[in-house]
Amino acid sequence: MNPQPFKNMPADLVNNPFLSDWISIDHDGQIVLHTGKVELGQGIGIAQLQIVADELDIPVTAIRMISGHTDNCPDQGYTAGSNSIQMGGMALRQVCAEVRDLFLRVAACALAVPASDIEIQDGYFISTASPLRLSYGTLSAQVNLNCKANGQARPKAADQRRISGDSHPRPDLNKKLFAAGFIHDIELKGMLHARVVRPPSYDAILTELSQEHRTEIQAMQGVHTLLVSGRYVGVCAEREEQAIAAAERIRQCIQWNEPANLPTEQSGQAWLRALPAEDSVVDVTPVDPASLLQDPAQAVSQSICRNYSKPFIAHASIGPSCALARWEGTRLTVWTHGQGSFPLQRELASMFGLPVSDTTVIHADGAGCYGHNGADDAAADAAMLARAAGRPVRVQWMREDEFHWSPHGSAMSVRIEAGLDQAGKIVQWNQQIWSQTHVQRPGVSPGLKCLAALHREPPAPAQNPTDFALAAGGGGQRNAVPIYDLPQRKIDYHLVVTPTLRSSALRALGAFANVFAIESCMDELAALAHMNPIDFRLNHLTDPRAREVLETVAALSNWKTSPHFERSDSDSHARGRGLGFARYKNSAAYCAVVIDIEVTDQIILDQIWVVVDAGEIIHPDGLNNQIEGGVLQAASWTLKEALHWDQTRLTTHNWEDYPILSFSQTPRNMQIHCINRPELPPLGSGECAAGPTAAAIANALADALGLRMRDLPLTPERLAEAVMGD
Repeated sequence: MNPQPFKNMPADLVNNPFLSDWISIDHDGQIVLHTGKVELGQGIGIAQLQIVADELDIPVTAIRMISGHTDNCPDQGYTAGSNSIQMGGMALRQVCAEVRDLFLRVAACALAVPASDIEIQDGYFISTASPLRLSYGTLSAQVNLNCKANGQARPKAADQRRISGDSHPRPDLNKKLFAAGFIHDIELKGMLHARVVRPPSYDAILTELSQEHRTEIQAMQGVHTLLVSGRYVGVCAEREEQAIAAAERIRQCIQWNEPANLPTEQSGQAWLRALPAEDSVVDVTPVDPASLLQDPAQAVSQSICRNYSKPFIAHASIGPSCALARWEGTRLTVWTHGQGSFPLQRELASMFGLPVSDTTVIHADGAGCYGHNGADDAAADAAMLARAAGRPVRVQWMREDEFHWSPHGSAMSVRIEAGLDQAGKIVQWNQQIWSQTHVQRPGVSPGLKCLAALHREPPAPAQNPTDFALAAGGGGQRNAVPIYDLPQRKIDYHLVVTPTLRSSALRALGAFANVFAIESCMDELAALAHMNPIDFRLNHLTDPRAREVLETVAALSNWKTSPHFERSDSDSHARGRGLGFARYKNSAAYCAVVIDIEVTDQIILDQIWVVVDAGEIIHPDGLNNQIEGGVLQAASWTLKEALHWDQTRLTTHNWEDYPILSFSQTPRNMQIHCINRPELPPLGSGECAAGPTAAAIANALADALGLRMRDLPLTPERLAEAVMGD
């Protein structure tokens, strides 16, 4: 009797139901993994290989992987939101269980034994009742993988897995460390190099680039093509330095009209709260007035109202955006390091009026990617310029392009009003969030989103993002609902619809500001209740996994037995300890961060303890790397990063204007402890540390100085102002 199929098939498998979309057997018998989830530096490639190897009982090295290729892979949307293992990996595990089951049935017939008598060892089907050794390759002609998954085969139980849970070497690292492993290194035959000269501000209009100047630029050494279409100006040359020189000459010649229509930058992001917004209720649990009459102890005894904020922040990848494109007649092929090959395929097909089937997008590894950066825009640039030049084109952005035109993480403002009862329990929580959209990715929201389409003539109409952004949560709603048990809460979201700086998805989206605000407020409430911050949180938590994470980080950091640091007469520096905690998206990994800091004229990171519960751990080193990288990036956001502008344009141009955490500023020691639960599903972890890290630093500062800073970043200049004004 066949087991009942899964009631809840993984979404990626529902959308790509054919087993052949995921697994194929090569002509030489090698197993080929096809995946829409791509390597962005997070180690997802080796984790997927380990899942396949475990389910099919083959060595990791026996698998060839194709990822992010629209001609050869399933459409899994974006590699984003910490969903690659939590969702994509579980779909892959189910696929492989069904593939294994199909091959077992055929092997049983070939060996003339029941399937239950067969073992699979290193990819060979063997039985004590037969001398034959059959492989996936030898059986592949008899197995039809062009069939839909039915959910009847069961993936292996946790105690049957032999490969998941070990840190196998990442196959992508050798090429990256010792050879040409990035998109920037790809060369196509007959390739031109290109640069794009963007408008100096969002609404700038090109008023003059004279024919005389165009002729001069076209005659410059190596220049092949000058394209001017509306506000879009690009140049292609035989060599990269020639393209850079031509672009610089264009900047000297071109004239723009720039309206001054940006809001005035203000501390605490107060300008956000003054702009028109579309309002929605994220969550509400109203209080019953009758219950207060029956139990007056639930009434608010003392309360606080606090504002917290974060600025616009940049992706700030060390490597700039890059892409290549080639036209063959009306067929377009693009190489990109973006997060979504298939959404970009749809964007480009629409942009050039092509059938989707005539548009191929191929992923190639790039620099760190933390969301919707400039990769998709660079791909559209390459396609636009390759069509104009009639030759393959490689486009690489300049650093100024990255800061001015790559989408940024939106500024946010969060206001929390909270009240305690006489026993120190939270009985009131009202939270308001102001943010611009975090959801402007191409290929998923209405209209064209890439810069080339918006700047060319005729331009694609600008789309009002509000309807889609609200339907998608706006991004600013992420982690808006506290994980704690709050009997009365109301969370309101104000999506600011007036365009200012270009914003879209950046690592953790709204969770960074929301967790920073919630966890800062929890410390402020703990102080109001005269309670230890960890005890105060545990007093509002019933989730056993959440409690274990907090209790574990308390034990590792010696929180309960070690008093908070106090400055002695002989110590010229203040020291402090802080905590931050959250469950990312309230559905992914749990993360608690404890940070010890030293405060001089700046905040110095001393020691960091991180505890994560991400369910089953596929690749321990990969998980540790993700957590460590997330903590360091969040520390950089918290201590340093902010974009600045005047009423006309962005004034952040380069690394001097936008400093990031340096090697010398990394913590003296970081200890990461991951609670492995192999019997439970894996949980997305790539973005779980961002908010807790920011809150831990701010809470440590309050512990060190008795000074609460609620507006990020916590720069030395702001710290000095706060101390002087205290």
